[in-house]
Amino acid sequence: MSQNVMDTLRARGFIKQTVYEDELYEKLGSESVPFYIGFDPTADSLHVGHFMQLIAMRHMQDAGHKPIILIGGGTGMIGDPSGRTDMRSMMTRETVKYHVECFKKQMSRFIRFEGENGAIIVDNADWLMDLNYIDFLREIGAHFSVNKMLTAECYRSRMEKGLTFLEFNYMLMQAYDFLVLFRKYGCQLELGGDDQWSNILAGADLIRRKEQKPAFAMTFTLLTTSEGKKMGKTQKGAVWLDENKTSPYEFYQYWRNTADDDVEKCFKLLTFLPLEEIAELCAHRDERINAAKERLAFELTKLVHGEEKAALAQAQARAAFGGEGEMPEKTISKEAVTLVQALVETGLCKSNGEARRLVEQGGVSLNGEKATDPNASLPEGDFTLFKGKKVRVKIVRK
Repeated sequence: MSQNVMDTLRARGFIKQTVYEDELYEKLGSESVPFYIGFDPTADSLHVGHFMQLIAMRHMQDAGHKPIILIGGGTGMIGDPSGRTDMRSMMTRETVKYHVECFKKQMSRFIRFEGENGAIIVDNADWLMDLNYIDFLREIGAHFSVNKMLTAECYRSRMEKGLTFLEFNYMLMQAYDFLVLFRKYGCQLELGGDDQWSNILAGADLIRRKEQKPAFAMTFTLLTTSEGKKMGKTQKGAVWLDENKTSPYEFYQYWRNTADDDVEKCFKLLTFLPLEEIAELCAHRDERINAAKERLAFELTKLVHGEEKAALAQAQARAAFGGEGEMPEKTISKEAVTLVQALVETGLCKSNGEARRLVEQGGVSLNGEKATDPNASLPEGDFTLFKGKKVRVKIVRK
């Protein structure tokens, strides 16, 4: 075993809460511990919200521990109330299976699926879908206190809007997942975001009650900005790891625009750079922090999309903002004759109304000059569009 992974995770700012900490520390330092993290298969791509979990999984695997990736094909049909004010849509088995294939492809950039402690993927639909309700209530339900469950933040926050019994079952289901993984694979530790603390703790507690064996819970700090907002959201929606949903250039730009106060935290949580190098990169809060932001954006884009696409995204960004290299290109049809049409066709604006407002508010430049008329005719041939200060693209006609 290498350095105790808890030291690594703590030094980089991951750990938020644990139980039986001394016992867990000793175990992680002396043996290979199978652990699991749950992923909700509601989309065909992972997003920035999953990024940290994958990095933590990699740290764990590098330290000799075995990752179990639990896909919530069964629980996804109920919906986790944590941090939500609405219920989730339910999915078919076929949809879940397709999403799992997409996940595995993306995850394989971060973790190994072969070798001594290679990761495995399991779907909780395999054991939840055929449960006998009476047996489940007798075996699992008997160990849960409703009074205690109602003190959990994930339920308390939903009480005013109304909490369905369907969702109330979620904690029991997740705890049961941990018990099944303990029995099938010897899984002793569940990891997740801190908003999952009540559910994760419930699973560790269930194993200790039923099996009289050690089981552990550990949560990570949530990936938020210094202002407390969740990272990974833009005006267009989530920042995805799939390049067809979020291009490598957009992905790069998202991290390039990280706030000064968040750069060091992102380096520690989302890259594998040594802490000494991170401290050096983030030592200054003046214009030198921009070099750190470039490095952060490059490292993260390389992790997700590979070095070649990261280098291209960096070259495009430098072209857009520093006049070096090539700018990203967007194509428009011959039918697009006005500025509004160009903004909508390229995806820079979602609607004609949004495009008009942006132009009228002075947020668009055409070939370097501020545009004032939304219906202005477009130049013949190729031209450049600047949306705000941060998005600049070359427009090419089909």
